[in-house]
Amino acid sequence: MNDTTSDAAKRHFIDPAPRFRDRRNLLPAVFLDRDGVINQEVHYLSKSADLKLIPGSANAIARLNEAGIPVIVVTNQSGVARGYLSEDQLYDIHQEMIAMLARENASLQGIYYCPFHRDGDGNYRRESTCRKPEPGMLLAAAAEFAISLTDSVMVGDRINDILAGQAAGARTIIVRTGHGAKEAALPDATKADLVVDDLSAAVDHILTAILV
Repeated sequence: MNDTTSDAAKRHFIDPAPRFRDRRNLLPAVFLDRDGVINQEVHYLSKSADLKLIPGSANAIARLNEAGIPVIVVTNQSGVARGYLSEDQLYDIHQEMIAMLARENASLQGIYYCPFHRDGDGNYRRESTCRKPEPGMLLAAAAEFAISLTDSVMVGDRINDILAGQAAGARTIIVRTGHGAKEAALPDATKADLVVDDLSAAVDHILTAILV
């Protein structure tokens, strides 16, 4: 696990498969926010027992897997900075999410997270270029996986997800699950390329109109 002395994006899981690292041929990817997109929104989720997938999200990810598109989670986790959970607990949550997705034949190629916040405690108290709306997590993933960001898509339920995707040069979709129902009604939501009901609908569009 990375130490907390740097504000660089951290990661818990990387698919070792070399097929996603061919630097002679940059790949598009789909970046997903975690809470409210893949799993149900829980205020500062701190226990794997409280992790519940949004219906249809695993199948949507599996469809991207079948299409050979890397699926990478980029998630702000200021709960670590605020003392609601440790990085070890966050790791356990992510391992449980990986297992839950696997039971539905879905997989993630990477999970990047930002545990920092300007109002946090100790070494976690800082501004960070990895915290959305900054694009640091997407940039880190692009470097590791040889991803073409301009051909990629960021899917989230908050305006900050959209701003991070745009800052990285990706196209953006906001879903109405999680915080998305409220966020999609905000003026800044018009900055997204598309507003849809959920991840399943986002993947429908990605596979038929964007990454085709």
